[in-house]
Amino acid sequence: MSLLVVGLSHRSAPVSVLERAALSADAQIKLLQDTVAAEPATEAAVLATCNRIELYADVDKFHAGVAELSTLLAQHSGVGLEELTPYLYVHYEDRAVHHLFSVACGLDSMVVGEGQILGQIKDSLAKAQDLHTAGRLLNDLFQQALRVGKRAHSETGIDRAGQSLVTFGLEQLAVGGAVRDWAAGKKALVIGAGSMSSLAAATLARAGVAEVVVANRTFERADRLAQILTDADDNTVTARAVEMSAVPGELTRADVVVSCTGATGLVLTAAAVAQAAEGRTGQPVVAETAFAEVHTKTVPASAGDENCPLDLAAVQPGFSVLGEAAVAGMDAATLEQHAAWVAGATVDRRERRTPEADAELITALAATVATAGRIPERRKPEPPAERPAPFLFLLDLAMPRDIDAAVHRLAGVRLVDIESLAEASADAPMAADVDLVRRIVSDEVAAFGAAQRAARITPTVVALRTMAADVVAGEIARLDGRLPDLDERQRGEIRQAVHRVVDKLLHAPTVRVKQLAAEPGGAGYADALRTLFDLDPETVASVSRAEDSTDTKDRPA
Repeated sequence: MSLLVVGLSHRSAPVSVLERAALSADAQIKLLQDTVAAEPATEAAVLATCNRIELYADVDKFHAGVAELSTLLAQHSGVGLEELTPYLYVHYEDRAVHHLFSVACGLDSMVVGEGQILGQIKDSLAKAQDLHTAGRLLNDLFQQALRVGKRAHSETGIDRAGQSLVTFGLEQLAVGGAVRDWAAGKKALVIGAGSMSSLAAATLARAGVAEVVVANRTFERADRLAQILTDADDNTVTARAVEMSAVPGELTRADVVVSCTGATGLVLTAAAVAQAAEGRTGQPVVAETAFAEVHTKTVPASAGDENCPLDLAAVQPGFSVLGEAAVAGMDAATLEQHAAWVAGATVDRRERRTPEADAELITALAATVATAGRIPERRKPEPPAERPAPFLFLLDLAMPRDIDAAVHRLAGVRLVDIESLAEASADAPMAADVDLVRRIVSDEVAAFGAAQRAARITPTVVALRTMAADVVAGEIARLDGRLPDLDERQRGEIRQAVHRVVDKLLHAPTVRVKQLAAEPGGAGYADALRTLFDLDPETVASVSRAEDSTDTKDRPA
C-alpha cells in the first residue's frame, strides 16, 4: 500500500472554485466513509481549511487511486469532475509526505509560517480516528506531521515570517497601519464561535477594542466565548453574547465585523451591510462604479422598460442594466426573462454593443447561476478618484464566503475576504528561516520514509522468529520424549542453549535486513526473506493486523 493525496488549494485554484468546492462537516464524514469503501483505498483522512481541500488515502494502485479520489472529491464538493480536474494536484509516496510536512510547517499556507494549520491537522486526524478511517499509515503520518510542525516553530524563526490568517486579515483592514492603533476603542462584532472566530475575538481583545459582541447559531457557545474573553488577564475588553437574530442591530453599532461560520449561504448580504452603514451615518450608502467603461452604459426609455424584469428606478447610477452588475443575484428564471428583454433592447448608438453580444452574456450568466446558485461578483473595480475613508470594516474568513462580495462596492465600507487575502499574501516577504524549515522538512521526510520501509519488514521478521521458536519448541518436546530421565535443571540448560544458538543465527540477518529495507528500493527484502525461509504469507499478514490493532489503540489526537 502507498500514500496518495489529491487536493486543491489557493495555490492551484481560484477562490471562486475553492468556495464552491468547500466541504461541510457532514460532507467530510461521507467523503471519508465512501473513500475507505472504495476499492483502491484502505485508509482516508480529509484536511479541509478555508484555503485547501485535500484527501489523503492509503491505496494499492496509483492510477486507480487518483481516478477514484478525484471522482469522490468532485461528487462530495458538488463541482463537476471536468471543471475540478484542472485545479487538482496529486502527490504520491515520499512527495505526499513532503507535502503534508510542508503544510504542517506553514510553508504552503496563504500566510507563510502561520501556526493555526497544526490545529486543523490535529482535528483532521481526530475525525479520521473517530470514524475509524485512519489506520497505521495515516496515524503515523499525521502524528509525525504535527511533530515536524512543532519542531519547525520551536527550532527556527518561522514565526517571525508567519502569523495567523486573522492577524494578516486585520493588518489588511488597518491598511498598513499598526493594528493596535487602528483597533483601539472600536466596537467589534464576531459572527461564529468556532476556532477561527475565537482566535479573531481574542486577537481583537488583545489589540485594544473596547467591546466584542459574539453572535452564533448556538447561543451557549457564543456565551462561553464571551465569558472566556471577559475572564482573560491579557485584556480589559467588555464581551457579551447575542443571538443570531440580533446581528442586524449589532451591525449598526459595530466598527469591525469578523465572520467565520459554517453556513452554506450568505450571512451578511450587501443590502444588510448598506442598511447598517446608513444607520451609522444617517446618509444613503452609494455603490461605487465597479465595472469598466463597457459596463457603464445606460438604456433609454425607448428600450421598452415595461418589459424589463429589473426595477430600473432602483438600479444605481453608472451600472448597465444589460451587464453583470444588473443581474447579480437573479435566479435562473429571471435571468432567462432578462436575456429575452436584452435581445430586443436598443442601446445608445454612441457606445453600442450589439444586442446579440449582451444576450450571449446573459445566457452565459444564466448557465452560471444554474450551476453555482448565484452570480459571482466581479469585484476588482478601477478605484474612484476620491474614495471616502471607511468607517465600517469587515473581515470574512469563511469558505464559502459569509459576506456578499458586492459589499466591496459600498462607499465607506472596507471588506477583506479570502480572495483579497490571497492577492495580498502573494507579495508578502518570506523570512530567511524558511530555508531552515525546508531543510527540516527534507530531513524528516527521509527519516519517515526509512521508518516506514523498515516497519514493512517487521511482520516478516516477527513471523520468522515465531517459526524459529516453534521449531525449538518442537525439538525440545522431541528431546523430552527421548531423554525422559533428565532432571528439570538439565532440561532448562538444554532449552537455553538451543534458544541461544537460534537467536545468534538469526540476529545478524534480521538486523541487516531491517537496515537494507529502510533504504530506498528496499521493499523487496521482505519478499526475499519470506521466500528463503518459506514463511506462510497468512502468518505474516496476521502479525501485521495484530500490530495495526495494537498501534491504533489510545493514540493521542
